[in-house]
Amino acid sequence: MYELIFDEESIEFLNKLPKEVKERLYDKIISTTENPFHFFERLIGRIDYKLRIGDYRAIADIDPGNNTIKITVIGHRKNIYKNLG
Repeated sequence: MYELIFDEESIEFLNKLPKEVKERLYDKIISTTENPFHFFERLIGRIDYKLRIGDYRAIADIDPGNNTIKITVIGHRKNIYKNLG
């Protein structure tokens, strides 16, 4: 079981969403803690991973050595990749 860590930026984004959308995103992210590599897909040319949740994406750093999933960014699919450095 992986430990889930949310960055401040991802928490702020979730808190701005309607309750139903926020719960759907949160529930999907929580469901990945058993086997994150089944749900997350590695971003091309990067070390982080993406999780598709409808029109939204969660970007995460997964550390199998420490069994942690750190959610760094959550956003709408049309503009989340512009915000990645």
